[in-house]
Amino acid sequence: MSTTTTITAADINKLRQTTGAGMMDCRKALVESDGDFEKAIDYLRKKGQKVAALRSDREAKEGVIIAKTTADHTTGFITTLACETDFVAKNSDFVAFAQSIMDIAVKNNVQSLEELQAAKLDGVSVADKINDQVAKIGEKIQLARFERVDATAVAAYIHGAYRMGVLVGLNKKSPAILEAGKDVAMQIAAMNPVAVDADSVSADTIAREKAIVTEQIKNDPKMAGKPDEMIDKIAAGKLTAFFKENTLLAQPFVKDQGKTVAEYMKSIDADVKVTQFKRVQLG
Repeated sequence: MSTTTTITAADINKLRQTTGAGMMDCRKALVESDGDFEKAIDYLRKKGQKVAALRSDREAKEGVIIAKTTADHTTGFITTLACETDFVAKNSDFVAFAQSIMDIAVKNNVQSLEELQAAKLDGVSVADKINDQVAKIGEKIQLARFERVDATAVAAYIHGAYRMGVLVGLNKKSPAILEAGKDVAMQIAAMNPVAVDADSVSADTIAREKAIVTEQIKNDPKMAGKPDEMIDKIAAGKLTAFFKENTLLAQPFVKDQGKTVAEYMKSIDADVKVTQFKRVQLG
């Protein structure tokens, strides 16, 4: 650990807001982690803290998130137009401006954030239009994020007054499947899964969670002196529980707790599968 790292009150407050941990615990976590925010979250979890968020996926403090699909529901887009205050974010003209940027993304079948910034809106680039808004409103405004999903069918969902957007890709298309896709999108908004299923969890996430649960077990006084084989077996069990709680298809379906999401999808169509999803949230 570097002895020159300066931990500011703002750093501590940010970690407190993200994790819900106490001020002194957050300060110690940041000091021990040399100011690295993600490492500080892991430090708190290894010490047994029940942090409020497993993942830091917040891209902007305030703004407007739009999620929309093409008319044939085969491509979906999410755009995040970020600003500094909720006063601006809730302004109807600002929301309409964010929607106009989304309309350009859909119309031009945009592939990337850079392509969207260069696309024309009323004869000038989207980037220039945003700069005009900065001059007009007097806040920092930026196109902070762009996501795209291509699939046989894509469902889109906007949650909480444009504060979150979700896209769900599916391998089959019908009116019933698209409706089910919206239900699944609402599930993703509420439960924030890390992946579709256990097989699609990234190796980095698995390694991170295994390290955390192993450290938790070793810190348990009741496990003092236990052999590594037993600790590994308990860690494997905790990882299985993690997959059940944090992967989409294994989660209890929010609209019917008696079913998993996988069982709900099978009740709609035996062969329908979720191929991917995107979830973007302000925070």
